[in-house]
Amino acid sequence: MTAALTPSAVLDAADWQARRHAHEERVDGWLTPHLARRRRGEKHPVEDFLFTYYSHRPAQLRRWHPGPGVLLSGADPAEFGRDYRANGAGVMLDTAAVRARRAESIDWIRTLLAATAGRQPHLGCFGMHEWAMVYRQTQAEVRHNAWPLRLSPEETARTVEANRIRCSHFDAYRFFTAPARPLNLLAPSREAQPALEQPGCLHANMDLYKWAYKLSPLVPSELVADAFALARDIRTLDMRASPYDLADLGYPPVRVETVEGRHEYVQAQRSFAERAAPLRARLIAECDGPALTTHG
Repeated sequence: MTAALTPSAVLDAADWQARRHAHEERVDGWLTPHLARRRRGEKHPVEDFLFTYYSHRPAQLRRWHPGPGVLLSGADPAEFGRDYRANGAGVMLDTAAVRARRAESIDWIRTLLAATAGRQPHLGCFGMHEWAMVYRQTQAEVRHNAWPLRLSPEETARTVEANRIRCSHFDAYRFFTAPARPLNLLAPSREAQPALEQPGCLHANMDLYKWAYKLSPLVPSELVADAFALARDIRTLDMRASPYDLADLGYPPVRVETVEGRHEYVQAQRSFAERAAPLRARLIAECDGPALTTHG
């Protein structure tokens, strides 16, 4: 037995099958409505976003992985995929092989997560990134044009112009309209991402889901699902605070164009930053832990 396949935990068949079933049941609560809408050709701007914006397919989210160092007694390697090896009376992830294949990606993710965690959260953006994505557009031009805007185009533009836009997240900034980009105090880029992302940003915290699934199967699937649950809740706030009127879908607006709405937004933003912090720390720990160290 090589050092790379030395287990740090052993799960008997009943235990790991129960964990897998619990994960699948949890994920099915999110997947079943999404897949039903997809079959009907319907779109939902909140509930479907994580499945269309991110590259992780529903079947991948549902698939369970125990994480590194866990021996699954009585399991079949073919049931878990190419990165798993028979190990005595069970199956384990070949952590060293996966780590070696993905070393560059893991190092980049770890650098980004640690840099973000080391900054103070900035909570004064008031969700203006979503407004900047429709700035100076007509109803027909906006991204989610099946749903009306709460304000007129001119009122929407005045809201953007009355607030300082300080978006630090490249994947939000790149969807700004051309007239909105010069209004941003920052100029995010992919290269500058580790230097700019901060832990109060809704999109940086939503992206913990992306970094979790990109590290999979080197992290347990329960952690990926925890990050998905956070991202789903963040998306709800993101769209409630957006210029879109989604009240008919059951999402009352957070009116960030008002003092009261901005206060509500900041409180929710702070709560999400607090929820994201331990998830970010867990992902950093997984990157740094001995289970992710390449063995000779």
